[in-house]
Amino acid sequence: MQIALYQPELGYYCRDRARVGQSENTDFFTASSLGPVFGELVLAAVLQQFAERAEDPSRATFVEIGAEMGKTVLDEIDHPFRTVRSVSVGQSMDLSGPCVVFSNELFDAQPCARFESSPAGWLELGARLIGDQLIEAKRPIQQPPAVALPQNSPSGYHLDLPLHSAELAQEIASADWFGLFFAFDYGKTWSELSTACPQGTVRAYHRHRQSNDLLAQPGQQDLTCHICWDWIAEILQKNGFSTDPVLSQEAFFVRQASKALQKIMTAEAHHMSPRKAGLMQLLHPSALGQKFQALTAWRAES
Repeated sequence: MQIALYQPELGYYCRDRARVGQSENTDFFTASSLGPVFGELVLAAVLQQFAERAEDPSRATFVEIGAEMGKTVLDEIDHPFRTVRSVSVGQSMDLSGPCVVFSNELFDAQPCARFESSPAGWLELGARLIGDQLIEAKRPIQQPPAVALPQNSPSGYHLDLPLHSAELAQEIASADWFGLFFAFDYGKTWSELSTACPQGTVRAYHRHRQSNDLLAQPGQQDLTCHICWDWIAEILQKNGFSTDPVLSQEAFFVRQASKALQKIMTAEAHHMSPRKAGLMQLLHPSALGQKFQALTAWRAES
C-alpha cells in the first residue's frame, strides 16, 4: 500500500492527475467536491470553537493537510485567519504558533497492516509478485504490531490496522503548535474494528466504483482504510490536547454550525439550488452525513 499510494513517481497520490470530483474521470468525491458550502460550514464550526474559548482567530494560521492540487476548503470564502495554506503529499507541515490544523479524508488514505485470524493464530497478509502478477500472500507475523491483536477471534477474521494513520497523528500532535485540531474522516472504534468487521475495512476505488481487489492496477486506484478514532484521540490527549467526542458529520454540523445551516436553508427555502443540494449531501444520513465523522481537539498556548 505504501508503494501503490506514495511511491514518488508511480504512487496513486503522487501522480499529476485529478482524483477527486464528480466527473467520470475521477475516482471518488468528498465533501470538498460539493462547492463552497462545505467550507462555509467548516469555517462556522471553527469560529464557534474559538468563540467558546474567547480566542482570537485572526492570530491563527489555517493549515489544511492533504489538500488536493494545493487547494484549501476556504479558497472561495472570506475568513478572519492570519493566513491560509495547504500541505500536499511530500511537503513539510511546518506547524508552529497558533494554528487550525484541518484535514478531510487524510487519515483514511494512509497505508495499513492486514492480518487474518487462523486456528494457529494471526497471520500477516501481504503481496507476492509471480511473474508480472501480484497475488495475496500469508505468513506468520514477523514483527508484532504495536497494538495487541485480539484473542479468540473467529477463523478468517480480517483485521486492518491503521497504524500509519496513528503515526501521522503523532507527527501532527507532537509538533510545536497550539490551537484547534479538526479532522473529518471515516473510522470506527477499536471495539468495532476488532469484533464487528470480519471482512476488514480496506477498499479500492476506481472511477467511482468500490472493489475488494486491492492488488489490481497498483498506482491507478485508491486504497483506503477505516481509521481508529480511539487511537487518534488517545494520541492527541497524550500530547496535551483536550478532545471532544467523535460525532457523525451530520450531528457535528447541526451542533457546531447551526446558525450557518439556518442561514443557508432560509436563503434557499423555496428552490433546490446546487448549494442546497450540496448541503443535503453533506447532512443526509444516506449520503455523507453518517458515513463520515468529525473529531476536534484543542491545545492551549503554554
